[in-house]
Amino acid sequence: MTQPVSPSTPAGPAAKAAFEGAAAAGPAPGEGGPVAASAGSVDASEESAHGHSKAGFFPLALGSIGVVYGDIGTSPLYAFREALAPSRADGTLTSEEVIGTTSLILWALMLIVSINYVSILLRMDNKGEGGILSLMAQARHALGGSRLVFMLGLLGAALFYGDSVVTPAISVLSSVEGLKLVTPAFEEYVLPITVAIILGLFLVQSRGTAKVATFFGPIMACWFLSLAIAAVPHVISNPTVFWAFNPWHAVNYLLNHGSYALVALGAVFLAVTGAEALFADLGHFGRKPIQFAWLFFVGPCLMMNYLGQTALVLAKPETTDPFYQLVPGWALLPMVVLATLATVTASQAVITGAFSLSRQAIQLGMLPRMEIRHTSESHSGQIYLPQINMLLGLAVVILAIVFRTSSALAAAYGIAVTGTMLLTASMAYIVLWKVMRLGPALAALIMMPFIILETMFLASNLLKLHEGGYVPLLLAGGLMLMMWTWVRGVAILTKKTRKTDVPLAELVGMLEKSSSYHHVKGTAVFLTSDPEIAPAALLHNMKHNKVVHEKNVVLTIETVDTPRFPDSERVRIEPIGPHFHRAVMRFGYMETPNIPKALALLRKEGFKFDIMSTSFFLSRRSIRPAAHSGMPLWQDRIFITLAKNANDATDFFQIPTGRVVEVGTQVTV
Repeated sequence: MTQPVSPSTPAGPAAKAAFEGAAAAGPAPGEGGPVAASAGSVDASEESAHGHSKAGFFPLALGSIGVVYGDIGTSPLYAFREALAPSRADGTLTSEEVIGTTSLILWALMLIVSINYVSILLRMDNKGEGGILSLMAQARHALGGSRLVFMLGLLGAALFYGDSVVTPAISVLSSVEGLKLVTPAFEEYVLPITVAIILGLFLVQSRGTAKVATFFGPIMACWFLSLAIAAVPHVISNPTVFWAFNPWHAVNYLLNHGSYALVALGAVFLAVTGAEALFADLGHFGRKPIQFAWLFFVGPCLMMNYLGQTALVLAKPETTDPFYQLVPGWALLPMVVLATLATVTASQAVITGAFSLSRQAIQLGMLPRMEIRHTSESHSGQIYLPQINMLLGLAVVILAIVFRTSSALAAAYGIAVTGTMLLTASMAYIVLWKVMRLGPALAALIMMPFIILETMFLASNLLKLHEGGYVPLLLAGGLMLMMWTWVRGVAILTKKTRKTDVPLAELVGMLEKSSSYHHVKGTAVFLTSDPEIAPAALLHNMKHNKVVHEKNVVLTIETVDTPRFPDSERVRIEPIGPHFHRAVMRFGYMETPNIPKALALLRKEGFKFDIMSTSFFLSRRSIRPAAHSGMPLWQDRIFITLAKNANDATDFFQIPTGRVVEVGTQVTV
C-alpha cells in the first residue's frame, strides 16, 4: 500500500506552474491512454500469476496432450513424405536413404524436443510463463535493458505469429486431403471443407482453453494411440527399422547426399514444428504435466509411427503417401476423420501460444491494450483475446485459399519456426549465463549444440524462400514493424508528457493553502496508473473549470494473482489532505472490475459514496502527427490507428457513461 503523504508537503516549482495555469498540462502516461496498464485489461502485477495451478496433475497432462502437442502430433501426416521427396527426385529410393531419413527425424525429436525444450527450456519460465518473450524479458533485464535483445525479442515474436498463421492452414489442409484417397470425387470439396473447419475452430476459442482441452484431450489421446497401433504391424514385420536410432545413419545421410541432404533437412524439420508452441503454452498447463505427457506418451507414439512408415516404404518403395497407407482400406475413412480432428487440435497449440504471447507483448509494451478474458479459475494462464483470435482466423483462411494444398504450404512452413527456435536458443544462452549464473563456457556447452543444429535447419529452410517461404517472413516483417512503431510511439509520447508531470503530493499541498479554487459538492474520482503523479484530468479540470470537488479520489487499479479477491480487502484508501484521498482497488484475474460497486464498500470505513453525486474523470488523448516528429508520417499514422483501437477503460471498469467526464487532450507524436 502507498504510504500516507503529509498535506503540508512543500510545493515545488512543477506544482506551482500547474497550479497557476502557466502551462497546459498533458495527460500522465497511463490515464486511459494507449500506454496505460492499469486502465486496461492487463496489469503488470499479473506476471506473477502465470503458471500457478490448482487443477489436478493428470487432467492438466491430458489437457496438454489436447492443446500443447496438437501441432507436433500431426507432423507424421506430411513430414516423412516430404523428407523422402529429395531422395525420390534423385532416382531410386534405397534402404540406406530411408533409414537415414528416419534417423534424422528421430534424432531431431530427441535433441530439439526431448532435450532442448522439454528438459531445458521449460525450466526457464518467467514466473510461470514460457515463450520467447519471457526469455527476452529475463535476458534483457540481466543485460541492463539491452536494445539488441529487445529487437531480437520483437523479431522472434513476429516470427511466432507467422507460424501461428501457417500452422492451422497446412495442418487442416493435409488431413482433409486424405479424402481424395477415399474417392477422387472429394477433391473439389477439400478447400471448402478446410475453410469451414478453420472458421469453426476460431469460433470456439471463446469457450476457453480448459473447455477446448476437455474436448480435444481425449481426441488427441486416441490420435496418438492410433499412430502407434497403425505402425505396430509394419514394425513387427521389419524390426530392422530400429537401426534408425543409431545416429550414424543420420550422419552418413548428411555426409553422402550433398545439397540433397540440406534440402532434406528442411523437410525433416517439419517433424519438430510445434516445439516452440510447446514452450509458449507453458502458462496454460504448467511444466510438469507437459513434460510427463511428452516423455511417457506423446514422444513414444510419434517415434513408433515414423518407424512404421519407414517399414512400409522399405517394403513398398513406390508408396507416395505412407501415412494413410499404414491402415487397411476399411480403416481409411475413420483415420481421415480422426486426422481432421487432430489437425484442428494442431492449430489449437499455436492459437493458445499466440494468446499467451500477446498478453506478454502487452505487458512488455510491445502491443496496445487489448481485451483479455480469463477462462479458468484454476489456472490463470488460460486466456482468450478476441481481437487476436479474429485477426488470426482471417489470416489463416486467406492463406488456405491462396495456397490451396498442403504441399504448396510446406515450403512456407519451416522458416518462421526455425527462426523463432534459433532466437529462443540464443536468449536461453544469455539466461543460463547471466540469470542462472552457470558461466559463459558452461552455458555455451549446453546451448551451442542446439544453436548449431537450428542454424542448419534454418539454412535448409531458406532454400525454399522463393517457393513460399517468403510468406511467414512478410507476415513477420509487417508485425515487427507494427510492434516497433508502437514501442517508438509510446516512448515519444511518454517523453513529451513527462515534461508536464506534477507530483500529486506537491499539488495537494498547494491547493490546501490556496483560496483561488472553489470547492463544489460531490465526489470526483480520477483514474491513474501512477498514484504518485497528479492525473492529467485533475489538472485540466482545475485549469478550465477553476473548481475542485469536495471529495477527490485518485484511484489506481491492480490485478492480483488469485481468481477472486475478498470484498473485505478489495479497497484501501488513505487521506493525503482534507479534500484528497488516494485509493488502491484490487481485483482477481477472473473478475470483471466494477469500480462503482467496489467504491460502495468504503461506506464501512466511513467514506460516504453516492454514485449519483460522483463524477469519474478520465483523460482521452487525441493524437496528431507532429510537423517534426520522431517518426516518419506513415509510421505516425500506424501508431495513431493502434492507439485508437486500444481497449476502452470506461467499458472495462463498468463505469456508468452518464457519470463519466472525459477530458480531451491533444498531443503530437
